[in-house]
Amino acid sequence: MRRDTSLLERGFARAVARPGRATAILPLLLATGSVNAAQLPSPPGIPVVAEAERPNSEKAFSAVEIHERPAPVPVVFEVSPDGSDNADGAPGRPFATLARAQAAVRSVNATHSVTVRLAEGVYRLAKPLQFSVEDGGQNGYVVRWEAAKGAHPVLSGGQPIEGWRRADTARNIWVADIPRGADPRQLWVNDRLAHRAAVEAPRKAFAFHDWGIEILDPAWRFLADLPDQTRLEVENTGFFTDRRARVESIRGDRIVLAQPGWRNNLIGYDTFARPVSGDRARFFIANALAFVRAGGDWWADPVRGKLYYKPRDGEVMAASEVVMPRLEALVSVAGKPGKPVRDLQFVGLSFQHTSWLGPSSPEGYASQQSGSFLSGQVPDYPSDPIRDCSWGCWAFESMRNQWRQQPAAVQVAAAARILFEDTEFSHLGQIALGLGNDASANLSGAALETRSVEVVRSRFRDLAGGAIMVGGVSPDAHHPPRPDQAVRDIVIQDNTIQGVSQVYREQAAILVTYATASVILHNEVSDAPYDGIDVGWGWGVNDPGGNTAYMTLARGYYDQPGNRVYDTPTILRDTVIAGNRVHGVKRWFPDGGAIYHLSADPGALIAENHVYDVPGGIGVYLDEGSRYVTVRDNVFDGLGLWVNLNALDGAYPRRTAADNVARGNWHNAGKANGSWSDYANNRLIDNVSVEGQAWPAPAREVIARAGPRPAKP
Repeated sequence: MRRDTSLLERGFARAVARPGRATAILPLLLATGSVNAAQLPSPPGIPVVAEAERPNSEKAFSAVEIHERPAPVPVVFEVSPDGSDNADGAPGRPFATLARAQAAVRSVNATHSVTVRLAEGVYRLAKPLQFSVEDGGQNGYVVRWEAAKGAHPVLSGGQPIEGWRRADTARNIWVADIPRGADPRQLWVNDRLAHRAAVEAPRKAFAFHDWGIEILDPAWRFLADLPDQTRLEVENTGFFTDRRARVESIRGDRIVLAQPGWRNNLIGYDTFARPVSGDRARFFIANALAFVRAGGDWWADPVRGKLYYKPRDGEVMAASEVVMPRLEALVSVAGKPGKPVRDLQFVGLSFQHTSWLGPSSPEGYASQQSGSFLSGQVPDYPSDPIRDCSWGCWAFESMRNQWRQQPAAVQVAAAARILFEDTEFSHLGQIALGLGNDASANLSGAALETRSVEVVRSRFRDLAGGAIMVGGVSPDAHHPPRPDQAVRDIVIQDNTIQGVSQVYREQAAILVTYATASVILHNEVSDAPYDGIDVGWGWGVNDPGGNTAYMTLARGYYDQPGNRVYDTPTILRDTVIAGNRVHGVKRWFPDGGAIYHLSADPGALIAENHVYDVPGGIGVYLDEGSRYVTVRDNVFDGLGLWVNLNALDGAYPRRTAADNVARGNWHNAGKANGSWSDYANNRLIDNVSVEGQAWPAPAREVIARAGPRPAKP
């Protein structure tokens, strides 16, 4: 097929003054090579970038492909904190704001690929940046938001706090002014998460009731003298939950807690009043100026507009960078049912400074596991919840399918072909990145319906919550009414995740609930209080035939309205967890594993991971309902158990975990625990115990290959 390029040239000359016509013909001219981009005039609002200036990924198709379709030569808009929204965004004439660049993208993305190039600097958002269907690539084109060469632009929901002065010389507490009403839950000082003021108290000094907490030890009655009592909180970390409740009042020896948060924290498993770990659970009282005691402690007074901080050793407040988050979320990428946002890329950007305020409400944070929590009024609430519902009960089971998820700082739902590459997620007050979560976790109200998302060669650090949460926990998440609602084809590879879940300690660094064909490949996960990589949800209750252990009178799950026994499988299948380096996790909770799995997952593969430095912990934990999982060729170094299978032995002869195999793994400590038996077709095959560090050559190869791979030149 031969093009008359002279005709194209004449057409462009006539169309230069008409931007719509010029944008339609420009790709043909550039693709055929008949016109040099550097020689072309730039139509108003449509800056053109020369071939030599474009990244490799944006260069023209091969000659054969050109004959099929013109190369998507991108229109480039530049943005700089020093720019002007009265400019046109052309190279050398950058916009000042992301909102202005977003409007410019919408003017041309139907006929062009578009690159928004951000210069060095901090882009402070007054409200979350929302990308809808109109903001993605249209008609097969791609919209790309990227850092300029050598730049590290930051999208921030925070506000610098300056003007520090001493408030208490004896205690070395400093104060600065903040906007009245500002009441964040996080603060960052000199690039590190500071500690919201709290004290740890012995659980034995208190008694727990359905109305609140009784002070038994007179030494703690000083709590009744504290001001701003309605802003105080109590926190308990148990076996696998990190629960919070807000104080309503303190009178004498009675700490009355706000409802419904307190009531919701008393029912289920690992509850506030009766944690599984008993006296080993840890109890805290938080958010009072009196608790600002150690370096790095802070407290905010929203009524008076004051922020108090006690410097860490070596910190000089006049030279310190203090950032207070103002937004609860930074970015929302969300389409509509059946109309996803498509072909949107984020490359080289940094997302920073948020604070999710949910636990500050009367709901508190009735944590269940890894970012899911119970909220609202529970029907048929037990008359004595501590006695009758601390190891599950019918009222609790009636709410299991109504748990909510913590909203992430960067949210993606109803979207397809989204890329995060070489991005940084840091200094965020909740889970950093949420992909295809329930509507409750998305400020757009969109849910699920997310496919072909890649998170590649990115960094997650200094986070209050987990790094990545994929999928939802609602019935629509595991059995979507429409096939296109399913979460599919999520790729998480070559990322570095460190120092996460520092506030919400029960959150896994990476969590996939219900999704098809998720690939978690060659990541490094370290320095986390709970699990490194978690896959699966539902404890088998939503798998075909249900979990028979939940049919007993004690649990009564299936006796509750809406809790169905499904005859069809969930969408969880074909998960791959391979080539990851996981270490320094499980620093707070005894439950769970460095790699953890729940429920049936046909085709699941956990292979060639290197797990180490988890003293007394579990390498791979196949929990309730795990089925069809292959665990092979992993290296486990220095663990309590290298593999654990929870087959709910107390439910025998019912089979709740079956058809799993652990083959060809190497381990130098611990043992394989659980019911590996012919009865359930759970197999241990050719696993090798190693003395010390005498790993055989194949194991050393696994160790050498694990973790992020270098970028290709």
